[in-house]
Amino acid sequence: MSKKPGLTVLAGPTAVGKGTVSTYIRDNYPEVWLSVSATTRAPRPGEQDGVHYFFKSKEEFESLVAAGEFLEWAVVHGQNTYGTLKSTVNEAIAAGRSVLLEIDLQGARQVKKAVPDAQFVFLAPPTWDEMVRRLVGRGTETEQEQQQRLETAKLELAAEPEFNHTVINDDVRRAADELVSLMGLTPHPH
Repeated sequence: MSKKPGLTVLAGPTAVGKGTVSTYIRDNYPEVWLSVSATTRAPRPGEQDGVHYFFKSKEEFESLVAAGEFLEWAVVHGQNTYGTLKSTVNEAIAAGRSVLLEIDLQGARQVKKAVPDAQFVFLAPPTWDEMVRRLVGRGTETEQEQQQRLETAKLELAAEPEFNHTVINDDVRRAADELVSLMGLTPHPH
């Protein structure tokens, strides 16, 4: 059963592994078009415009926002702005590609308003304890920062009912294959 190509949105709590799952899909499922965000931050070494991000000046970004060109956008950590351009997603869908958009919950809610018939998939941790281990395990945050992140994670987990499907990220390859199946594609044999 193959669905018509369309937009699938992957979101979930902080540190659940959205980036890891979407990178696995990019590396193993070339038929999936992973949406490229626009950003006002400077390119990091090795990053290419149009491949990793569309790099925009603050002025360019603001005029795109004013023109209603974004499916979703947000200021991240009070510094740089990131967003998903409608045109790039629409072009990929028009070309028959299945589009995967990996974003945060706020972004997913904006997309839901703009594209209510997109498919929304919530990536969940196997257990709360495992999520705490991942959040705290990095050892880079103070106790207070860790508590803040865990509070945020609780709120984010509560958003699960807003989504069409939940995929448990217990194993990256398995989670990626399940996500690809939900997109109407056939998982590769491993």
